[in-house]
Amino acid sequence: MTKAISLALIVGGVVLLYFGGQSFHSFSNDVSRVFTGAPTNKTIFLIAGGIVATLAGLIGLASSKR
Repeated sequence: MTKAISLALIVGGVVLLYFGGQSFHSFSNDVSRVFTGAPTNKTIFLIAGGIVATLAGLIGLASSKR
């Protein structure tokens, strides 16, 4: 059961990272970076969430092997 949850977290994290990368290269994000110098909050949350979910899945997968 723990292995399935870990794999789901990894897959979900990769999907979030993909959509975060797509959002990072969008027109609205380019406009935001011109005026604020930073990407939109949506982009930051997608990328950060993807990193956290992927790391949690990898840690869970590594700890379930013990």
